[in-house]
Amino acid sequence: MQSRLTKTLYLGLAALSLGAVTTLSTTASAKSYAKVTSTKTLKTAGETRNVVSTGTNAIYSKPGTVKGAKVVASKKTMKKLATSKKSADYFRAYAVATTNKGSVYYKVVTMNGKYRGYIYGGKSAATFAGGIKSVNTLTDANKPANTTVYFTKPGKANVTWNAPKYTQYKASKQVKDTTPFAKDALTITKAATKTREGSLYYYVEDAKNPSINGWIYSCAVTATQDTFDAKSDVKVEFKTTDGTLVKSTTLSKLNENGKTTVATATGTAVGTDATKQATDAWGASLLTGTGYAYKASDSVNVSALSAAKSGDTITLYVTKNANADTKISFYSVTSDLSQKGTPLTAYKSGTATATTVVFPNLTTMFTGADGAAYAANDVQAYLTSNNLNTLYTPSYKDGSNTVYMKYTFNSALAGNYSTKTNAKAFYTATQETGTSPVDTPATTTTNANQNYVG
Repeated sequence: MQSRLTKTLYLGLAALSLGAVTTLSTTASAKSYAKVTSTKTLKTAGETRNVVSTGTNAIYSKPGTVKGAKVVASKKTMKKLATSKKSADYFRAYAVATTNKGSVYYKVVTMNGKYRGYIYGGKSAATFAGGIKSVNTLTDANKPANTTVYFTKPGKANVTWNAPKYTQYKASKQVKDTTPFAKDALTITKAATKTREGSLYYYVEDAKNPSINGWIYSCAVTATQDTFDAKSDVKVEFKTTDGTLVKSTTLSKLNENGKTTVATATGTAVGTDATKQATDAWGASLLTGTGYAYKASDSVNVSALSAAKSGDTITLYVTKNANADTKISFYSVTSDLSQKGTPLTAYKSGTATATTVVFPNLTTMFTGADGAAYAANDVQAYLTSNNLNTLYTPSYKDGSNTVYMKYTFNSALAGNYSTKTNAKAFYTATQETGTSPVDTPATTTTNANQNYVG
């Protein structure tokens, strides 16, 4: 009996001892999380902390290697934001955390506030790396020849901002309503395009009311001041035959019919002088960029002008210009911040180079009404629909290696459809090793060609 108890006690102690060892072993193998050793608020100028996703890292609620960190924006989402064409998807970095493992995590937020959290930023708090990189949200542009402008339609829409919307974090309006400043002359002192969208903005200054100085969409200002006087002026609306308004303007200080003096009462017949002012050249200047043309000799327009009275609003009809097949010039650039680049040419035969691209044969052109304005997004849409977002050179030798260049669409410029001036598209380059996808010629459709390449 005593022997049996002794043996049982021995086995029980042995089991307890083994359990303790197991517990210690489990504790020792638990995941070792990083700890944040310092957190600092970034205090440099906001524009120096604008960043863009590289698409390589996710955003977390805490630094990603710290216990309890949860995914805020997945790597897949960050890849989409990296190639987005919307300024709202840029980020502002505002704090930096360092872990005991030497990793740096930046706290960032999208310009529209949708995503906020920590993203891996490399091993140095002195530069943006890892999942983000610095970016210029605006690209400098040329100011127009005429820098004195006025609000096109004073009101609550298209007001001035301290920065174009989403190009800076929490960009805000300088004024809620421009109606009180309708007669103020504005001076354009700077011009820039949104790097991603390509839309043009002007920085305007109001000498009379400097509190409204700020950035405004270029189409929201006009070189013509709205000084309509119903006693001597006639408002003009350029329309298509289906009633679509194309442009508005004013015929000002019209002489009374049969006299050489300006009309002084609303309802005065001014058709003779109105007809004299409304020439083809006058119409062409006003309709620049619309893709429409005006003819003073059109019988309907002749009738409207000759019957005009001061204070009236008359309709002059316009016709759409014939389409202009616009060629596209392709360039290689190091980033989307430059409008200059190395031209990419069409590969014909023989030895390929880093800039001789195999362009696919197409049956469609980038086309629109001659003179009509197109946006950067229009160029991108054409490239996307025709599988031109990625281009390749044939393979060639770089030393003893067989390589080829892969070009990925980056940005485009706005412009006007024309048979004389090319559109511009910019690509970033990556050298790849091996056989190029275009080494084997693709099957082409009858009548397909490369006429779109400028």
